[in-house]
Amino acid sequence: MRRRLPVPAQILAGCQLVLLCAAASIAAPPAGLQKGVVFDHYSALADNTELIDRLFRPLLARRMREKLAAAGLGADGQSIDLAREHFALYVPTNAPASGKFGLLVWISPFDAAAIPSAWLPVLDKHSTIVVTAAGSGNAANVYSRRIPLAMLGYANVAKAYSIDPARTYVGGLSGGSRVALRVALAFPDVFHGALLNAGSDSFGTAVLSPPEAELFRQFEEGTRLVYATGSRDEENLAIDAHSRESARDLCITDLHTEEMRGRGHDWIDASTLDRALTNLSAPRTIDAGLAACRERRAREIDAQLHDIEMLIAAGNKREARDRLQRLDERCGGLAAPRSVELENRSNP
Repeated sequence: MRRRLPVPAQILAGCQLVLLCAAASIAAPPAGLQKGVVFDHYSALADNTELIDRLFRPLLARRMREKLAAAGLGADGQSIDLAREHFALYVPTNAPASGKFGLLVWISPFDAAAIPSAWLPVLDKHSTIVVTAAGSGNAANVYSRRIPLAMLGYANVAKAYSIDPARTYVGGLSGGSRVALRVALAFPDVFHGALLNAGSDSFGTAVLSPPEAELFRQFEEGTRLVYATGSRDEENLAIDAHSRESARDLCITDLHTEEMRGRGHDWIDASTLDRALTNLSAPRTIDAGLAACRERRAREIDAQLHDIEMLIAAGNKREARDRLQRLDERCGGLAAPRSVELENRSNP
């Protein structure tokens, strides 16, 4: 097992462990529903350094690394001990005609690792595996448990089974859906779709700022978001609408909704899951207005960076730092590395 190293207090806060069932190995890839699965493969995708670089906006990530260095600590290593973790796994009973399974990494708001029985015929139809971690509910820390557990679930299934990269998705329910959206944004080179079941956030905010430019380009061009919220879940329907509006403002356009008529704040039902998986696997086309939107966005970022530079030159460094903070939340990696350079110049 890889050595576990210290990570920032804000990442470690709130960690918890919930054990499910007796451990089961997936040394051989069986079909059907398995509970209490123990994995043993560690992936660099769940390394603390990788998570800091992908999940935190540049100025915040930099400060986290500086604090670790000042304390004589490294940021590398894993926060998860897989020998103590358990997953639920469903593998379709029939091998896909293409020879490659789809994969849905599911993040639950609950600590139990559960896959609804009503989903199983739909997963068989779409030849899609589902993996979900125990002890990854809303009370668990997002950065030290929920996201690394999702990435390790992905990595272990991808190692054991033949997976179609184009049909590799992340999803979740409620608070798990919000975490899934962060994962999709940070790992567009892994996940090409996100199923957002009754939970989302607005882009360009402290919790959902764009990653570095190349990753964000991959997200714009290769990730589809499917929102599935009950028609009676008015609060989350409104949040979804704001999420889509903020996405379009940042040039994210591959956005879709699947109606859950008559449902409240609830799990996605089988028929909606069927439509959502069909939607996620449909061919993609790049929006015709994407190039113009990117040019507009670049001009806006350049204008803000120029204004901040002028504030620094005029000696108004405090206001410059405030503006940099807002720009870092709004545009994240799209404003780097100039935002980082300007922060250096704005420090007392």
